[in-house]
Formats: sequence, structure tokens, C-alpha cells
Amino acid sequence: MKRYVTLSALAVLFLFPLVWSGWASLKEPSNYLEMARFGEGVGTYATNSVLVSVMTVAGTLVVSALGGYAFARFDFPGKNLLFLATLAILMVPYATILIPLYVLLGYLGLQNSLVGLALVFVMFQLPFALFMMRNAFEALPRELEEAALVDGCGTFRAFARILLHAVRPALITVGLFAFLASWNDFFAPLILLNDGASFTLPVAVVSMTQRTFGAIDYGMLQAGVMVMAVPCLVLFIVLQRHYVRGFMSGALRG
Repeated sequence: MKRYVTLSALAVLFLFPLVWSGWASLKEPSNYLEMARFGEGVGTYATNSVLVSVMTVAGTLVVSALGGYAFARFDFPGKNLLFLATLAILMVPYATILIPLYVLLGYLGLQNSLVGLALVFVMFQLPFALFMMRNAFEALPRELEEAALVDGCGTFRAFARILLHAVRPALITVGLFAFLASWNDFFAPLILLNDGASFTLPVAVVSMTQRTFGAIDYGMLQAGVMVMAVPCLVLFIVLQRHYVRGFMSGALRG
């Protein structure tokens, strides 16, 4: 009984800010109409966020799956050093390298580009993603891969058709984290994008809420919070079972 009381209290504690934001945003329904008409239109900003998130998730999954498999199954010179160097990215303050990255994207012709922004997000997701995927592949018995090879599968075919399916919970966990990071990030789009038509939702919402002399329209802010929070909430609820299994099979092994 005590357990259910504790869990119920925690649920109320975590849900209260979301419910409060929803109630505050609906006190003036015109907030949502103003959002729809602001600048390029909330649909444009939402589309930009979706595109960046999809590219980030796809890039993170491809690189981390291949890299995690290589770190888990193959021996090569400098393997542990390379893995530690990848994890060391976590020790670099996020904000300190955005300006150098902005300059680098300029040389690559990707300044003010959703593709360039997605590449930056992928880079910052790789340490966690590689750690998860390496541990997930290490948790699989080698006999599974050996049986596939005996049956005539090549290494890549065994990886693509059997091992990826076996680590699906870890893939979903990595993808969910990549989506949440890219969907909600404000600072990187603010620095790397300078065209209003390319803004993602977080930057657009901040622009919508600013009024004369620095005043903030809190009703509009809460409406923006709800527009940004709903997709995250739906994804988390739908993928919750796989998300928990992914952590159990991958992260805890390390």
C-alpha cells in the first residue's frame, strides 16, 4: 500500500507542471491562434523541428549501431583508446564549441542549415549512444552470431537481420534520447541558425513570447510549452516498455 501511495505522490508531482501549463495556455485560447500566425507560421517551425529530429535520430542510430557493433565484436589497435576518446566528448562544455562548429559548418557550406544542425546534434549524442549500443551488443551471446554465420549469413547480413533485431530495445532508447535532445534544444539552433524561416520550435517559441521592454507573454509561453511537450509525451508513453528494457539490457551492463 505504501508503495502505491509513494508512486501516486510522485506521479502527481511530475504531472502537476504539465497540467498547470495546459490550464494556463487554455485561459486564453487566442494564444494558439497567435502562434499559428506568428512569423512563418508554427507549422513551418514544427516542420523544421521534425526534420532536424528525424535526421538526428537516423544519423545517431546508424553510426552508433555500426560503431557499437565494432567496439563489441572486433579487436583492433587503439580500440579502448578510441572508445574513451569518444566518451571524452561528454567532458567538453556544450556551449564552448558551438562557435568553432559554426565556423566549421561555414567551411562545409552548412551554415544556417538544418542538415548542419542535425550533424551537430548527432555528434553530441554519439558518446551516450555508442556506450549503450556497445553494451547491448556485448550482452548478446556470441553463439547467436556464430549460428547465423554457419547458416550462410555474412557478417553484415548477420548484423543487419539478426543482431539489430536482438538489440531493438537499446536502439529505441538511443533513438528516443536523440529525439528528445534535438527536439527540445534551444541553444544550438539559436547560435547555428540565423534565418527566421529555418528556426526550430524552441527558438520560435521564445521569439513569440517576447514583448516590449523585455516583457514576456506567459500565456503564449505556456501554449508553446504544450505544443513542444505533447509529441515527447506521446512518444515516451508509446515506447516506454522498450525504453526500460533498453536501459536494463544496455546501460546497466557497463
